[in-house]
Amino acid sequence: MTSPDVPDPTRGVAGLAVWFGGLSVACWFCCPFWMLVWFVSLPLALAGMVRAYIEYRAPGPERTSRSRAVVGGVLSLVGAAAAIAYLIFLALHPDLPVQD
Repeated sequence: MTSPDVPDPTRGVAGLAVWFGGLSVACWFCCPFWMLVWFVSLPLALAGMVRAYIEYRAPGPERTSRSRAVVGGVLSLVGAAAAIAYLIFLALHPDLPVQD
């Protein structure tokens, strides 16, 4: 059991996995320039997955709920999968004007 004066590294940033995952998915719906979106969405999604793992494994009563960490992880996974699928699509279609 920790005392109240000991700073908790997860206290002020609880729930960041949901924000990172949500932003990585929202980028795909908000910006029509997908060539630029994957460049932003993939790092956000990877950071969200790491943060979801940290939030899920965090001990103590101050941690965010595990369901929030799972939701953040799933959103991040969807954002990363969309970015990777788009990159695979670009690699398989070299005739697209975006690669000239």
